[in-house]
Amino acid sequence: MFVKTTARKTKNGTVRYLHLAHSEWDPVTGRSVPKILYGFGRADQLDRDAIKRLVGSLTRLLDPADAQAASAGGELTFCEARPFGGTFVLDALWRRLGIDTVLTSLHTGPGRTPRRGRPRATEVTERVLFGLVANRALAPSSKLAAADWITHDVHIDGLPKTSDDACYRAMDWLHDVRDQLEAGVFHQVANLLNLEVDLLFFDTTSTYFELEDPDEPVARDEHGHPLPDASATQDHDGDHDGDHDGGDGGGANRVGFRTYGKSKDSRDDLPQIVIGMAVTRDGIPVRVWCWPGNTNDQALIRQVRDDMRDWTLSKIVWVADRGFSSETNRRYLRQGDHAYIIGEKLRSDSPQIKAALSRQGRYTEIAENMRVKEVKVSETERFVICHNPDGATRDTHIREQLVGQLEELIAGSDTLPVMKRGELRGKISTKPGLHRYLRITPGGLLRIDKAKIKSEANLDGKYLLRCSDPHLTAADIALGYKQLLEVERGWRDMKQILDLRPVYHRLEERIRAHVVLCWLALLLIRVIETSTGDTWNNVRRHLDRLHAGTFTGPTGMFRQCTELSKPQRDLLARLDIPTPKKIIELAASR
Repeated sequence: MFVKTTARKTKNGTVRYLHLAHSEWDPVTGRSVPKILYGFGRADQLDRDAIKRLVGSLTRLLDPADAQAASAGGELTFCEARPFGGTFVLDALWRRLGIDTVLTSLHTGPGRTPRRGRPRATEVTERVLFGLVANRALAPSSKLAAADWITHDVHIDGLPKTSDDACYRAMDWLHDVRDQLEAGVFHQVANLLNLEVDLLFFDTTSTYFELEDPDEPVARDEHGHPLPDASATQDHDGDHDGDHDGGDGGGANRVGFRTYGKSKDSRDDLPQIVIGMAVTRDGIPVRVWCWPGNTNDQALIRQVRDDMRDWTLSKIVWVADRGFSSETNRRYLRQGDHAYIIGEKLRSDSPQIKAALSRQGRYTEIAENMRVKEVKVSETERFVICHNPDGATRDTHIREQLVGQLEELIAGSDTLPVMKRGELRGKISTKPGLHRYLRITPGGLLRIDKAKIKSEANLDGKYLLRCSDPHLTAADIALGYKQLLEVERGWRDMKQILDLRPVYHRLEERIRAHVVLCWLALLLIRVIETSTGDTWNNVRRHLDRLHAGTFTGPTGMFRQCTELSKPQRDLLARLDIPTPKKIIELAASR
């Protein structure tokens, strides 16, 4: 059965007609003769809706599989279905933010030799790097497992498959251009999203490695990067990670990259590295840093300020917690037009802090469970005392519990021998929460320190902020500092959603590249969250239900996207991302 075309000449030209026909054998003439079954009319006036109704009526007489095969001109084979929604949205955002063009335009950094003769990223390298970033956001795994995930488990436009060697080569190149990449991505994102960068929040964390021994020390510059003679000892096998060292800066310091330090994961027994991140008030991460594991927080913010100064930003108010509140840091952050908001320790011997806490004044309520009071102590700095009534109630309850436990421990201790009383005192000293309220009389007796309880009660629900900006209101200072929680949320997502650790690398440059990949993934998901008003976990759950099915037939292969659900359409609308085409890939048989 076939469609037959006939032509008829008229005064206005040739008119073509379409007919449904089939061939019948004519024994007289000894050949096949077409027999018309149905006339569709003129070709230029074809009623396509009528044809669709006819085809639909005929296919209802067939088995669905036979109907599909008939419409495709032959038998179709359903090969596989892969999740498509997550990579589609991440890729669309990746391209809209211009990260792909930033990558393909970059050369390796000054003074660095391009690995394997690749001074500029190819489109394949860019696609591999996107695949690794998508892997962190959707299914965090090692680079070997990520290559398998890209090849067999998801559909990524322009990257049908890859290998672990390609992933390692892409990471090596990424390490060489990371400074240029961070600057380029920031300016792209800041312009497209109209980011408010008047406040930049900075904080650090650590991530540990389950190693028996830390890295061997090598000479490092003041930023913690290996000096050129130290980097000559790297393992450049190109396929698998080798041993490489790193550490903290401060002149030509010698220290390993993965080394012992004060762990923020309570794993002081394992080598670690220190990671810093700067985010905007909306929680968008703009830059990430890595240092050796024994790096002290106090010196880091000065390096961070210098690095951000190279981006020629306008006035910035740096927001940091009390771990960065040294006088040297404050003086450094005040240089130029910049300013700071820094948390201070309430229990400090500083005369300024004692004076600020002792000043009388009324609190002003600025938000639910938030009251502020500004006190003037210095000509160049302002102090704002913040009070949370709910926090005060909680602090009081905790202190009452601690004092109750201490009273039980020391009850009857007056009758104990001096040695036993000393043992009890030593036991209490190992518990800072209890020891704070313990008083020792001149005769060696154990008592509750009521004066300490009274002084601690004055601090319930309070925290102290120091600010150098003369124009911000007390409310702006308090609310600005409260947004520092965005950095903490970023660390939490880095570790729990993007699986910052375990890090499956030994080379320092690949560890640093791994952190950059996690930063890019966090950037994408944070933009998605701010645009949709929903968490990444909820968004990802809806997107994972959008699949790409692969079919093969006599004429070739095609991939078709499943129908979008209403939640999926709503997500794409909020992200301003066009819906995917129904046929997302088509390839003819060779």
